Amino acid sequence: MSKNQFQDSLLLADDRVQALPELTIVFADLTGSTGIFESLGNARATEVVTHTTRWIADLCRQRGGRLVKFLGDAVLLAFTDNHAAVQAVIDMQRLHRERLASGAYKSKMKIKIGMARGEVVIQNDDIFGDAVNVASRLSDLCGVDQILVSDQVISQLPAHSDVRYLNLGAMNIRGKSEPIAVFRLEWLPDTTSEFLTQPSDLDVGNSSHSRMTGSIELQWLDSCSTFQASNMPIFLGRGTDAQFVVNDPRVSRLHAKIDLYGDAFVLEDISSYGTWVRFAGSESVIALRRQECVLLDKGEIALGASFDDFSVPTLSYRFNGKPSLQGLG
Repeated sequence: MSKNQFQDSLLLADDRVQALPELTIVFADLTGSTGIFESLGNARATEVVTHTTRWIADLCRQRGGRLVKFLGDAVLLAFTDNHAAVQAVIDMQRLHRERLASGAYKSKMKIKIGMARGEVVIQNDDIFGDAVNVASRLSDLCGVDQILVSDQVISQLPAHSDVRYLNLGAMNIRGKSEPIAVFRLEWLPDTTSEFLTQPSDLDVGNSSHSRMTGSIELQWLDSCSTFQASNMPIFLGRGTDAQFVVNDPRVSRLHAKIDLYGDAFVLEDISSYGTWVRFAGSESVIALRRQECVLLDKGEIALGASFDDFSVPTLSYRFNGKPSLQGLG
């Protein structure tokens, strides 16, 4: 199907439903819009949000995408060309960063993006399907400035692509019966990590990524403990029944769990206020709300508030022993 045919199919009559070949769905969401409304008032804030979402839509149109609809401070888009979609969202983050750094753009809103590829159905100018749901859920999982994508997006990149990405392993996504492999696109030019890989190295059929055995060391203030793989699972929390205690009112009694799945250490948020993860060597943040992610090598874990709050209780963690990685090249 050509791009023109795809665009024309969005104008179907109300009583028609058409199944399409695979499309790459992009869900771009603005962060910080609530603060904009509080500081600028409804009229001015609406103008700022609308200006930004229209800029997102125009940028994607210029790169072969199609606007499906605006959703307040979010934008739903679709691409026939998967590689073009990936390049578009990377350009989006880079250009938006430049806009913020220039000082000409008064808003401090940032963008988080979820992407998935799959078959969709178009009805009444709207798009439905599993890829739409997954893209939305991945956007919910994102930290600011982050792009999370499904394995279908990565597996369909051309072999010559210079796109860099990080394998975050299998995650439970709300509405999915089985965990799916999730990847983070690395768009910052100064990002360096031994875990970055190229499309030719991908083995999406293996859900056991970033695997290791050994132990994990946790540190918060003066407290430092090492837990062996055989000790799993362990709980982090404010209560005395947690194996690693963090005494802060923002921390739930049992706030998060670390377990071993297929030799990968996995952090699961089970709290009231959320858990944030930042890997060493990366500025991107994973926000967890009753969700989980694979822990890589070393990094930081914020309990009860994001890293933006300087007072948040922040744990550092690292693996003891050399990781034995699979599926990352």
